[in-house]
Amino acid sequence: MPLIEASSYRSPLWLRNGHAQTIFPALFRRLPCLTRQRERLELSDGDFLDLDWNTDQQSDRLAILTHGLEGTSSNAYIQGMAAAVIRAGDDVLAWNLRGCSGEPNRLRRSYHSGVTEDLHRVVEHALATQRYRRVALIGFSIGGNITLKYLGGTTPDPRVDRAVAFSVPCDLGSSSRKLESRENRIYMKRFLDTLATKIREKIEQHPGEVTDQGLEKMRTFAEFDEAYTAPLHGFHDAADYWQCASSNPVLTTIRTPTLLVNAMDDPFLPPECFPLEAARANPHFHLEMPKKGGHLGFVAFNPLNEYWSETRAIEFLK
Repeated sequence: MPLIEASSYRSPLWLRNGHAQTIFPALFRRLPCLTRQRERLELSDGDFLDLDWNTDQQSDRLAILTHGLEGTSSNAYIQGMAAAVIRAGDDVLAWNLRGCSGEPNRLRRSYHSGVTEDLHRVVEHALATQRYRRVALIGFSIGGNITLKYLGGTTPDPRVDRAVAFSVPCDLGSSSRKLESRENRIYMKRFLDTLATKIREKIEQHPGEVTDQGLEKMRTFAEFDEAYTAPLHGFHDAADYWQCASSNPVLTTIRTPTLLVNAMDDPFLPPECFPLEAARANPHFHLEMPKKGGHLGFVAFNPLNEYWSETRAIEFLK
C-alpha cells in the first residue's frame, strides 16, 4: 500500500500558508538557467517543440522535465529541479509545451492539460540518441497530469523506469471550479491573461479559423475551455475535455514506479485531486500528501538553495 502517511516536509514557520508557499517562489526565487542547449524537434503534423538540454554530465541517465500551465523551461521550479538532477550526476531535458518557448507554435491548436502525444515524442526522441540506459519523468502541475496520463494510458519504453509529479490537478473539472473561488482570483486572472494573449496571436496567425469569442469578458477556465481549448483540440465541450484529459481514471493502470506529491494546503487542489484509493490499489503508484507546501512551493532554505521537492524527487528516483 504505497500511501506515504508521514511526509518528511517541514515548512518554514513564516510560510505555513498555502498561498504564501505558492507565491513566494514565483516572486523571489532566482536561479541560473542550466538547460541552455536548445534543440528544435520538428513534428509530423508540421508543428515543433523546443527542447532545452544539459548534457554536461555525459550520463547514461536522463531526467525529462515537463512544466505547468503557461510555464516554460526557464521557470524557477524547472531550473531548481534541473540543478538537483545535475548534482546527482544525470543529464536533463526540459521541454516546452507547444507555444511556450517564446515563439508561437505553427498550428491552430497548441497544448492542453492532458496531451500526451508530445511527451511521447520527446521520450522517443531522447531514447533514439542511444545515449540513455534509464529515463526518469518529472512533471509539475498540469505537466504532472500529462506525465501521469502518459504513464497510465500507454506502455512506456522499459527504459522509462521512474517518475515523479508535483502539485497535480489530476481531476481537472474540480480543480478548475476551485480556481473560481474568491481566494483564487489572483491566480485565475494571471492564467487567463496569458492564455488570452496567446489566443490573440492565434487570431492574427490564423484569421477566420480562430475568432474572438469574448476574451475580454472571460473570468473562468470553464468559459475559456468551452470557447477555445475544447474545440481547438477536438473535444465536444469543456466538460468532455476535463473528463478525457484528467489523469485520475488511469492512475490504477500505471506500471512504472511513480510518486505523486500533492500538498494538502495547495489552493488549486480540491479533495478529488488526492487519489487515495488509487494509491491503495496500485503498488506502483505512490502518493505523498505533505500538510504544507502550497502549489509548487515546498520551500526550504539551505546552502544549495535546494527546495524539498527537489531533494525528494532525487531520493525517489535513486
